[in-house]
Amino acid sequence: MALPALKHTEAPGADLPLTIAGRSFRSRLLLGTGKYASSAVAKAAIEAANVEVVTVAVRRLELASKTEMLSGYLDPAQYLYLPNSSGCYTAKEAVRTLRLAREAGGYNLVKLEVVGDKETLYPDMLETLKAAEELVDDGFEVMAYCTDDPNLAVRLEEIGCVAIMPLAAPIGSGLGILNPLHLRMIAEQATIPVLVDAGIGTPSDAAIAMELGCDGVLLNTAVAEAKDPVRMARAFKLAVEAGREAYLAGRMPKRRYASASSPESGYIE
Repeated sequence: MALPALKHTEAPGADLPLTIAGRSFRSRLLLGTGKYASSAVAKAAIEAANVEVVTVAVRRLELASKTEMLSGYLDPAQYLYLPNSSGCYTAKEAVRTLRLAREAGGYNLVKLEVVGDKETLYPDMLETLKAAEELVDDGFEVMAYCTDDPNLAVRLEEIGCVAIMPLAAPIGSGLGILNPLHLRMIAEQATIPVLVDAGIGTPSDAAIAMELGCDGVLLNTAVAEAKDPVRMARAFKLAVEAGREAYLAGRMPKRRYASASSPESGYIE
């Protein structure tokens, strides 16, 4: 299968920063802030990943947790907080949650997440589309968590979302990229950033996502639940960078038969 053409903002041998809603980022890796054993581990892992964007459940933005406020160990001046509507099951609930984030901290760039049930946490796309329309109309810059359906990805872009975030596999499953063809199709047709979100288990999964032409990767559990979260965070940083470089370089074609790496002329008689 042929590789997708480079997007119009890219050129072979060069790369531009990841740009979302007019904001540019040097890192194409985004990390979540939940599930870590402690705030100290979270801080060390996020620093090791060298990310600029961290996702935060809205309920944690301004409310003191049982341990420590997020801003106490992740400086909002250093990291861009990306509020998400995690835990919402209807469009109404998600819209209300993200409006609270804007009222509490002026957050306008948000991650929309509406799931259908507690067991699979699979996106409810009817409710997601409804919420996306309302939020965009209300002036939000919406990054939408979604299924890997290429047609629905187009619809989210038409609504006015600033990024599409298709899952690789169910949230927290670590199963990796179950449908690379769909991710490639979404990356090919999108004119806004495509970031793989959910299901990534290993750095090699992240590298594959980038090689498929995706613009970035968002993950949490794969780092937070690793035996050594700091080392794993560093591995993901390198994997995303390597996958991006490989995509820009353009892989060799797949061949049915062997192809000698040495010239066939000039052999010693």
